[in-house]
Amino acid sequence: MKWHAALGLDAVLVVVFAAIGRASHGEGVFDGLWVTAWPFLAGLVVGWLLTFAWRAPVALLRTGLGVWAATLVGGMLLRAVSGQGVQVAFVIVAAVVLALFLIGWRAVARLIVSRRSEGRAAH
Repeated sequence: MKWHAALGLDAVLVVVFAAIGRASHGEGVFDGLWVTAWPFLAGLVVGWLLTFAWRAPVALLRTGLGVWAATLVGGMLLRAVSGQGVQVAFVIVAAVVLALFLIGWRAVARLIVSRRSEGRAAH
């Protein structure tokens, strides 16, 4: 997978996370979506830079874990300094959902590649 596609997928998933959060609290999904998403998108960019994710965008641990951690921590720190809420329950939910999204798609991609390689080797 090309790095720009992986970065785009990560960004879309972070926005989906923010939209799900807004919808689950009865807030307008599109009204204020940017306010909810931007801290996590900024954390995502930092994660990509810190992990050199463009070198191995689908790497599960090296990239996925690092990008997830930076997105979560950076997002929460930016929410705190910008006056947005950072309750413990929200941190836990965000950690789980962002892990499923940012690490999860990489795990699925690795599984697909592995299965394809096994299929080729069997022929």
